[in-house]
Amino acid sequence: MQKTMTVIRAFASVFVTALLFLPGCWSKSAFAADPRPNFLVIVSDDQRPDTIAALGNPVIETPNLDRLVREGMTFTRATCAFPLCVPSRAEILTGATAFRNGVPYGGGRLKRGQTFWADALRDAGYQTWYSGKWMNDGSPKTRGYDETSGLFSSGGAGAQGKEPRSGRFGRLITGYRGWTFKTDDGKPELEKGIGLVGETSKHIADGAIALLQRDSDQPFFLHVNFTAPHDPLIIPPGYDGKYDPATVPLPANLLPEHPFDHGNLKGRDEQLLPWPRTEKDVREEIAAYYAVIDDMDHHIGRILKSLQQSGRYDNTVIVFTSDHGLALGSHGLMGKQNMYEHTIGVPFIVAGPGIPQGERTEAQIYLRDMYPTTCEMAGISIPDSVDAKSFAPVLNGTASEIHPAVFGYYHDAQRMIRTSSWKLIHYPLIDKVQLFDLRNDPDERNDLSARPEYAALRKELAGQLHDWFQEQGGT
Repeated sequence: MQKTMTVIRAFASVFVTALLFLPGCWSKSAFAADPRPNFLVIVSDDQRPDTIAALGNPVIETPNLDRLVREGMTFTRATCAFPLCVPSRAEILTGATAFRNGVPYGGGRLKRGQTFWADALRDAGYQTWYSGKWMNDGSPKTRGYDETSGLFSSGGAGAQGKEPRSGRFGRLITGYRGWTFKTDDGKPELEKGIGLVGETSKHIADGAIALLQRDSDQPFFLHVNFTAPHDPLIIPPGYDGKYDPATVPLPANLLPEHPFDHGNLKGRDEQLLPWPRTEKDVREEIAAYYAVIDDMDHHIGRILKSLQQSGRYDNTVIVFTSDHGLALGSHGLMGKQNMYEHTIGVPFIVAGPGIPQGERTEAQIYLRDMYPTTCEMAGISIPDSVDAKSFAPVLNGTASEIHPAVFGYYHDAQRMIRTSSWKLIHYPLIDKVQLFDLRNDPDERNDLSARPEYAALRKELAGQLHDWFQEQGGT
């Protein structure tokens, strides 16, 4: 009883007072026996931070994400520390860096003894649900989630999953080959297709909606992981021709090729388009990319509508983000294995009770910070295995900064530090450094590392970078 009252008082101190000053925000769910907020966390896959209309993209249509921007707070400098699906999602699940959670170089199994995000919330009385892509070892139900619906994971297709498939322009599909949707007890749902199909986002949203229709008096944590807009870019039904490649703006930092080997120059993602990158090829990729995001946005709208119909919208904290961004022609790259802003940066929106509406913040945060933030919102003790930081103080207006500097890494080939104005990237395998003035050069086109007037700054940032990786046990 004492523990329960402590939890309720902790939540009330952060949110309930604020709710009293927000007209019309109470719903019948807010008066439930357990007043803690629900959490709906939606994560896309490979989505650049510049792909939301309300945040400045003049071409794409994203009315439902635009709505969240209006209703919540946008973190314009949110960061994926390790821009690759498996390690990025491992950091989200554990609230710990790749050097401490068991997945340091894109593979490896999650370390035993950690308290996973869903475990922490489930142990505190939350109903924990999962829908969509699963790419880490184990399964959602071995990582703290009570139930899955619309689960999409590797295997289950048998010989059919090994058959070569071609996508747009006859190009060989290499992403998500052999993946299938599965029931909560693990049976493949082959009728929904093998690999990515035009309706993949629909099936994931259907799974999330089915979970939201559960009748429960417990608060819930629903974790939804879309595959969109990861390749292969299959045009969804009804979107063919919506985005004309001829009118799609090109990235300002488009290059035909990356000027040096950054550590993944010939990787799978980089082979999705031939070299040199041409304006025509890149425009066609961006047009398809926008169509897939537009379709995902439509299905996010369906999820939000179902949440409203359940009567729990007003007491639900909604987070939208992506596991990392994507180059898509920027700097001559196609993939996500780089430290540039289009990739290390992610879209990040938080909306819900007590969250300032229509605000933007430059506070630097990591994806892994979502875990301790939800714990603080719910009045739950943050487990010892979590080394991330809560950004709840930014949400409630008591802080404007969480991380003065953030750090990024890709295998042993790339290291990054980013402060409020500067970024230094180190490529250990080729002993190369880049230095960018992000305030005056947000597209990172002017490397200042060789300029003598920046020698002291370069040395200072390199020292901070070295010290942080030493603390992590990395090199």
